Amino acid sequence: MSFVKPKYSKKQINRAGEILISDSASVSERHFADEALTNFRAAHGYPINTFQATLRAKLKGIDEKAIVAQRLKRTPSIVLKLRRFEGMKLARMQDIGGLRAVVSSVSRVRKLENSYRDSKFLHELVSSKDYLADPKADGYRGIHLIYKYANPNVPDYDGLSLELQIRTRMQHAWATAVETMGTFLGQALKSGQGEDQWREFFSIAGAALADLEKTTPVPGFESCSAHQIHQRLRESEKRLRVLEKLSGFAIAADRITTERGQGGYHLITLDSTKRTVTIRPFPVARLEEANVAYAAIEARTKAGEPIEAVLVSAGPVESLRKAYPNYFLDTQVFVRQLQRLIDGHKLSAKS
Repeated sequence: MSFVKPKYSKKQINRAGEILISDSASVSERHFADEALTNFRAAHGYPINTFQATLRAKLKGIDEKAIVAQRLKRTPSIVLKLRRFEGMKLARMQDIGGLRAVVSSVSRVRKLENSYRDSKFLHELVSSKDYLADPKADGYRGIHLIYKYANPNVPDYDGLSLELQIRTRMQHAWATAVETMGTFLGQALKSGQGEDQWREFFSIAGAALADLEKTTPVPGFESCSAHQIHQRLRESEKRLRVLEKLSGFAIAADRITTERGQGGYHLITLDSTKRTVTIRPFPVARLEEANVAYAAIEARTKAGEPIEAVLVSAGPVESLRKAYPNYFLDTQVFVRQLQRLIDGHKLSAKS
């Protein structure tokens, strides 16, 4: 099994990050930055693979139907983060390599979280964020655990950071809807940017789901009753026609092309204009080739093509749509839950 090893120093990686957000870098500097980022990102493949095996083992006793996925962070997301946070250094970015577990309930989120906190890892838990106890104002909820990889048997990867996200299915559905709507609006709603009316809608939706799951209220909704939140949700949905928009987004099966071959990794490419998805499999032994292909597609995105790509591992191909529904413009779970919340409010208003 062949994995990419880091070949640039932290100083070089940080310099690459500076070049990526520079408006005056030379062609040779940009070439260096692209190569350094491609290698640095790909080097997270080995630590992620190790963590995914541990995650699946833990879930066997907690939620065997949980969705497990891993991904390497997209270049546009890396650049946006470098620009948004003053002083952010590429070598210190904690979510270049990410894993996600989607479980059925809040109680199972907590069980999995505690299983990690109680583990005697060599890997260091350097920080954590509890967005269930302290949700974001935009409505986002979930648990984030940040680890620094350490393994005396494979020291090449020591110090690389990984982020584990733990969510319920409802929280995952909300996040998927945010990303999908952001794709069509051309707005980075996930990063807190975009039109106020759309950000407000997802904040209200997050508040309604927090109430449904009996977790801490979303900031700004602490004194609101469930009835008041549902009323605001219904009014915002009606004004923006959210159900109508999201219901029409999902890509039909005949617009999804899956190339032949065995894949431990899959490169998913979404063309939101043509409404097509291409899935290209890569065996684990060809991870370096997969990262080169990933970088090539991102170069096309940077040049102006309306395409998005992500390199992921989520088990069999049929699991990809569940793990990364936003790349299939699939918001069916969120749409069904939103419809139930609105219908429930209508019924209570009549009684």
